[in-house]
Amino acid sequence: MSGGTRSYEIARRLVTAGHKVHMITSDRRSKNSGDWYHTAEEGIHVHWLPVPYGNAMPYHKRIKAFLNYAAKAGPYASRFKADVIFATSTPLTIALPAIYASKRLKIPMVFEVRDLWPELPIAVGALKGPLIPPARWLERFAYKNSSEIVALSPGMKEGVVRAGYPSEHVHVIPNSCDVDLFQVPSEVGAAFRKRFPWLDNRPLVIYAGTFGRINGVGYLARLAAETRKLAPEVCFLAVGDGYEFDMVTRLSRELGVLNQNFFVMPQLPKSEMPALFSAATISTSTVIDLPQMWANSANKFFDSLASGRPVAINYAGWQADLIKETGAGLVLPPKDLPGAARLLISALNNKNWLKKAGKAALALARDRFDRDLLAKQLEAVLLKAVHK
Repeated sequence: MSGGTRSYEIARRLVTAGHKVHMITSDRRSKNSGDWYHTAEEGIHVHWLPVPYGNAMPYHKRIKAFLNYAAKAGPYASRFKADVIFATSTPLTIALPAIYASKRLKIPMVFEVRDLWPELPIAVGALKGPLIPPARWLERFAYKNSSEIVALSPGMKEGVVRAGYPSEHVHVIPNSCDVDLFQVPSEVGAAFRKRFPWLDNRPLVIYAGTFGRINGVGYLARLAAETRKLAPEVCFLAVGDGYEFDMVTRLSRELGVLNQNFFVMPQLPKSEMPALFSAATISTSTVIDLPQMWANSANKFFDSLASGRPVAINYAGWQADLIKETGAGLVLPPKDLPGAARLLISALNNKNWLKKAGKAALALARDRFDRDLLAKQLEAVLLKAVHK
């Protein structure tokens, strides 16, 4: 399955634990809308609705896609005999079909908050004026109809509680690490490097994820420009796709770093991600400079931990606290690019630090973000809702 890694991996483990799982989802790869179809994925009954969607779509078209899916998913989900519904956002509109099915089937719903909606789209100006009150209403409606809520970070839990939901029923279960997938022999990373003549043995700083408006990947192009002044041997590689892919490419060209010490590459197959991280010296996770982004629980952060690579971020919040507490990476200043470049270069030149930070990252992956452990925590929340 492409995308939806968290949902898929949790569902797979629920099946292994003896539960029957129906997954209602969308096929975003389809260019045209269509009817439902079914596949079996490692014991999971997956029901797909073709809904064209992509991060590069204008926001109003994305909302239309969300609502189209919501209108069809509720009645479809109501067909199945179940004990509990687990609805995972974003967007908040996913609550609508889940609540519909919950009421029809007379079973509890557990709602998972993966981003603070509508706080985040309001903060970036994607939701404005008359759209804000109904979005706020939908947030309260989703929470009110949830037996339990799962939040992906402490900051997200705080946001749910601020909206009036009781704290004791909000459970923090962050994204997880697949250590078995990302721990590969060093030869795998070396082979990846050999594919690109410009890479050779240069220190490599990677970004692997979405080029969305909130991800702020342009920060890395600007950081590459500052870094080149002091250490031209350091190279940056940004891999992914999204609304700002072309913008970041254009910006790096204007800064004179494109294909010099800053390189962009379309999204790689999931099977190649361990090789990319193995080739990296440091991995990064970036966001635009907004406090509302500090609560994020981006997969790229956890993939870096799983690969045993130091992770550099450019925001405050719970991940920054974790990095400072454990020494698993760097917290770069979002507004001081020359200072960020000096900090990054110092780390790249310190082999002892790189080794210690990598070990700290891997220890975090194994001890606090193990996928099996977190799946058991979610199973406990689902069973709590069933037995209320």
